[in-house]
Amino acid sequence: MKTLLLPRSTTDGPADVGLLALRLVLGAVFVAHGAQKLFGAWGGGGISGTGQAFEAVGLSPGEPLAALAGTGELVGGVLLALGLLTRLGALSVGTSMVVAIVAMHLPGPFLGGYELPLALLAAAFAVMLVGPGRLSLDAVLRRRLDGAPATGRARAGSPVAG
Repeated sequence: MKTLLLPRSTTDGPADVGLLALRLVLGAVFVAHGAQKLFGAWGGGGISGTGQAFEAVGLSPGEPLAALAGTGELVGGVLLALGLLTRLGALSVGTSMVVAIVAMHLPGPFLGGYELPLALLAAAFAVMLVGPGRLSLDAVLRRRLDGAPATGRARAGSPVAG
């Protein structure tokens, strides 16, 4: 269970920076979309407007599903950005994108249709598979659980714990 939730990082410096950039941007996108659904931020519909949009495409009951989708996107985005329980965050936002593609965008066109949710799904899937990298709270927690110093350097004689 520890390995599933807090994977060891096998990345190096540049890959860690790349994963951090990916997580921060992906997290910010989902926090913003979750806030649109929940609070009407940035021109979003809030729970009521999002619920009506969900009902219009056959997702019923609309408002509870809007609250669920918004919460999953907001919380998942925060977890991704922080690199905390990263795989759960990626699973949460990825699930939202699968539903968005199937229920909202198909059988529409690729461009101007489902290409953005598909790209976001692919990014979430990649982070879920690769892990958050060493520049994450998951890595800090993993090092502490493995008994390594918080600086990220492994103790002499122990495997690299990141």
